[in-house]
Amino acid sequence: MFWSLELASHLEEAPWPATKDELIDYAIRSGAPLEVIENIQELDDEVESYEGIEDIWPDYPTQEDFFFNEDEY
Repeated sequence: MFWSLELASHLEEAPWPATKDELIDYAIRSGAPLEVIENIQELDDEVESYEGIEDIWPDYPTQEDFFFNEDEY
């Protein structure tokens, strides 16, 4: 399983929390690349639901990872 920022961004608007099957369904309906669906299929079957993209890819960058200060603009 390989995640990139581009692939993971297809799941940003997914209906969280979501099960593995719900994520696969969302990815198919939203037209996500095949790699996204393949990555979801490789997720652990024992997890009942995922609370967010960070549960799938712990290194997913958040707003805090960027050094952009909104107060300056």
